[in-house]
Amino acid sequence: MSDTPRKRGPQARAARNDQALIEAAREVFIAQGFDAPVSAVAERAGVGMGSLYRRYRTKEELLQRLCADSLQHLAETARAALAIDDPWQGLIHHIVECVRFGFGALAPLAGTIDITPQMQEAAEQAQRFTNALITRAHRAKALRADVTTMDISLLIGQFSRPGPAPSKQAEEAARFRLLAIAVDGLRAHNATPLPSPPPDPRHYEAMWATH
Repeated sequence: MSDTPRKRGPQARAARNDQALIEAAREVFIAQGFDAPVSAVAERAGVGMGSLYRRYRTKEELLQRLCADSLQHLAETARAALAIDDPWQGLIHHIVECVRFGFGALAPLAGTIDITPQMQEAAEQAQRFTNALITRAHRAKALRADVTTMDISLLIGQFSRPGPAPSKQAEEAARFRLLAIAVDGLRAHNATPLPSPPPDPRHYEAMWATH
């Protein structure tokens, strides 16, 4: 059993309302872009603007909390994937769940908001678990040796944003079909040399620095 005390009464309601706001923010901003007004988030969450602004004084604070929540989800997904015995299946589980969550859709925020301690802590934790997942797959000779953690992150990003389609169901079916094709190229038996060196994570981390 967990030693963390369970929230009750007003605390529990506040936590549920906060999570509803974060989920609404993710849905609104992914669908409408990050220029969408916070009023659309409040409406989607079913709360008044006063409630939203009591929790988040500015739109930037809301976006920072959204990023921290998403990074925490990334860490939890990678940790759950490490609990899967088969290294390859664990890696695929991680990729598919991150794409389903839409983690890579937050990339346009790079450089537009300040990084908070909560974002930094969650990012470091996610990095540790993801690195362990990639290392395990390499050691099992399931993942081709020239694929890096950054490659996996960019792959997730490419498939996280919905594309044009006649319906949401059709879009998801096409996107995950293409993801399955792409993921098959990660297998160790694929020996065709990649056309360029691996991307440098430092270049992508620098994008999050505000100017």
